[in-house]
Amino acid sequence: MKSRRTHTGILVAIAAAAALVLVPSMAGAAPTGTVSRCPLPTFGPGAAYHPTIDPKGFSSHVTNPFFPLKVGRTLVYTGVKHGKAALNLAVTTSRTRVIDNVTTRVVEDRLYLDNVLEERTSDYYAQDVCGNVWYFGEDTATLDADGHVISTDGSFHAGVAGAQPGVFMQAHPTVGRQFRQEWFQGHAEDSFKVISLDSSVTVPAGSFHHALRTAEQTDLEPGVRDNKFYVRGIGEVVETAVRGPAERLQLVEIIS
Repeated sequence: MKSRRTHTGILVAIAAAAALVLVPSMAGAAPTGTVSRCPLPTFGPGAAYHPTIDPKGFSSHVTNPFFPLKVGRTLVYTGVKHGKAALNLAVTTSRTRVIDNVTTRVVEDRLYLDNVLEERTSDYYAQDVCGNVWYFGEDTATLDADGHVISTDGSFHAGVAGAQPGVFMQAHPTVGRQFRQEWFQGHAEDSFKVISLDSSVTVPAGSFHHALRTAEQTDLEPGVRDNKFYVRGIGEVVETAVRGPAERLQLVEIIS
């Protein structure tokens, strides 16, 4: 699915993102340990949130239908964020990183606003043997117009300084059940719940039916709420604000 956008800034950004995957693979094999079940945490106060993690029950190979991380694939999104024209690139790399004794897949995320790189983030995901995708942390940096790092707020690694991993996508999504996607008090407190398994959505990359729709929020920004739409075999296709500043990112191209 090709985008018709030909802006030089976008082409340069896509080329830079493609280079992120040209790294020798360190992906581990599927977990050899056997676990009898995959307990998912009950939503509750963050201070009491301590999910059970058995490292041998996780893999960096993320194949969940609603959030597949295909090594080498780039998802290209455009829209509006912070009142500016936005380009967002999400690149699933061949790299892995051990976080909280779990081998995770590294996804590189780049956000350009008005054709200037504003944020660069490394996200860390792993899938348990039941097919649930977990989020184990991120390293994020906000940049100024000259490319200098001015903030790393929001960065966290599960298992460090009380930070905890969260459920990002269930193997069998359940409407109405709420999960923490992450927990690092005062820094990373996103949560979500599935509100539909049968939504229709149209973006420049295509029209889709039977999409999964979520409501997402964080206690750090109580006046903001987003909806996201996920499509089988692709992952996220839309992020749109339903409360708070008007923001929207939508999928325009898949580069495999």
